[in-house]
Formats: sequence, C-alpha cells, structure tokens
Amino acid sequence: MKFTIRLIIQLFKYISWPSFCGALLGISILQYQQIARINLSLKNFDESTFSASTHSFANSIRKASPSVVGITAIRYDVESVERASDDRLNFYLEEQDSLGSGVIVSEDGFILTNLHVVDNLFDLFDTEVTLNDGRKTPATVIAWDKANDLAVLHINMDELTAIDIGDSETSEVGDLVFAIGYPRNIGQSVSQGIISAITHNTDSTVSILQTDAAINPGNSGGALIDMNGKLIGINSSIFSESGKFEGIGFATPVGTAIESMRELITSAIDANSGYLGVITGEALTSESSKLFFGVDHIRGILVESVDNGGSAKRAGIEPGDVITKVEGSTVINTENILKEIRNKKPGDIVDIQVFREGKTLELVTKLGFGEARIIDQQLSLIHI
Repeated sequence: MKFTIRLIIQLFKYISWPSFCGALLGISILQYQQIARINLSLKNFDESTFSASTHSFANSIRKASPSVVGITAIRYDVESVERASDDRLNFYLEEQDSLGSGVIVSEDGFILTNLHVVDNLFDLFDTEVTLNDGRKTPATVIAWDKANDLAVLHINMDELTAIDIGDSETSEVGDLVFAIGYPRNIGQSVSQGIISAITHNTDSTVSILQTDAAINPGNSGGALIDMNGKLIGINSSIFSESGKFEGIGFATPVGTAIESMRELITSAIDANSGYLGVITGEALTSESSKLFFGVDHIRGILVESVDNGGSAKRAGIEPGDVITKVEGSTVINTENILKEIRNKKPGDIVDIQVFREGKTLELVTKLGFGEARIIDQQLSLIHI
C-alpha cells in the first residue's frame, strides 16, 4: 500500500509538473497578448475624440453666462414706530439687500427676473445690476406680472449679450439642464441637474419645470439652460421644509416668460415717456452766460448732474455742459427741453447739441426709462 502511494506521488511529480508549467506559460502568453492589445489601443487613442464637447459643457456655459446678471434691490422696511416726546412719529427704516439674478433677453437692455427679487416696499427704483464681466449699472423696474412671479428691468448699457432662447415645450423628463445665477452673493455660479418633472396646463403647454439642479438663495430669476446653452426657464423657487435646497427646484418655462415679457414691455413703452437722465438748472441768460463762460451769447440749459447708467451718460453728456438743442429745436427753458423729451418714447434715438469748453458738440443717444410707470399685468393697473 505504501509502495503504491509513493508511486503515485512520483508519477505526479514527473507528469503534473510539466503540465503545470505549460499551463502557467499559456496564461502568461495570454496576459502578454492582452497587455499588448491595450498598449496598442492606448497608442492609437486620439484625445480629440475624448473632447470637452462630449464630456464637458463648458462651451454651453460660456455661451450663456454673459447673459446672466446679479441683481441687488434695496428694500426699505418699517422696523418699528415710536412716538417721541413731542408727539411726532419717528419711523425706523431697515435697509436690506435683496439678492437675486436676472437674464438679459435683449441687447436693448431688457432683463427678465422674478418679481420677488425686486418687489420693494417703498422705492421701486433702487436697483443695481452686476454683469458677468464686472460692470455695474442702475436698473429700472418697468413692469411686472404677479401671476407668474416675473418682472422686467431695463438698463442703459452698451455691449450687452442677449441669451439664446430655447423651447421649453420640447423639454423632457431626464434632460440635462444647468442653473446659472448668483447664489448667496458669491458671484456667478453654475449647478447641474436634470428635469425631474414637467407640469402641463389644460391646453398641454408647459406650466412648470421641476429640476434637481441646485437652486439656492440668490439663484431666483436666473437662467435654466439646456445642453446647448439656450434658455428654457427662469429659476423661481424651491420646495423645502428646512429652508435649504433639497433637490426640488422650479422654473417658469421660457415660453410663458417670453410671452409675458413682450406684453409687459409693449405696455411699459406705451405708458412711459423717454428719459434722458440729467438734472438741469435754470436757462442761461446774458448775465449767467457771462458769469459762467465769459461771454454773453450762450443759451440753453446748464447740466448740474448726470444719472449714472442713464441715456445722457451714454451720450457723453457731462456736468457743466450746456444743452443748446434737442432734435434740432433750440432749448429756451426747462419746459422746452422737457417737452421735447416727453414727446419721445423709451428706445427712441435723439440728437442733442451741447456746449462745452468753448466748443459745440453733436451727440446721439437712445432714451431709456426713468421713474417708470409700473405695469401690473395681473391687475391691469398703472402705478405712478
């Protein structure tokens, strides 16, 4: 019995060992071939095929981001009322910065945002816009739509980039989207997500877009864009029990927003006169002309100050200039210049002649909105 076992062991040594070595050699050859194929694939790998356009959306973000602005609106709230010893009421007002975002939808300076971003209690015009390139300018709230929580602002500024308008009606659940805005006053930021759900109206048009792209305080009024950098919604709100973003955000479809905006702009232009943006003094007489300029024949209105971001500023009008003509009509007095401007509409081009440092300058500008009449689409009222 012992002899038989020793014989089997001896046979295993001389027969199995060559088999084991052969198997090991075969495995090594197979691994070498596989490694060779991988190296060949890596050698032939073309990095251009793994391009940013396939796995990055930087171009789409770069395309849309200049059109998204930050909005700072000053809100004045009555904090408390105290009756002083002399029986007069003293109002203590708390100034707050309401931070939000907006989207430039026209190179003429029209901006879409949410109404709750600029819905100020007392003063509707202390609003400032910050562009992606760092420029800042005052903005005028010209119209709003309470039903859709939308507002339209206007700025007087050159070199604006209007966002490309997409089609929210073709959006589908699962589509990749990006939210661009100015959250928590940290500058422009982008978050990524998908369309989580779509709510439709009775006529099958889109009423609400739901997304899981992060929408934080300050994102309100910003852009929800598709993979091509086109606007498909205005970010408006979140659903949260904690007050923090929990993956449920909502946007007004771009179709609804643009339709409302067009109606609001038309109504606002119809309801408002053009605005130049200067504060003037009295009309020059022989005496005042002699006093200011050393000659007695200069006639017109002396410019005391120029609104920052206004039409006059864009034209190059400066404090100390004398406006001598508007649209070819000689400026005689304040009523005369007001009549010429008020006969125009926002967006109208006007020719202005000014006298500066002994020279006559011919300037051209586009009139804007001043302390605009606010159009409330829901109530069909005009607020002065």
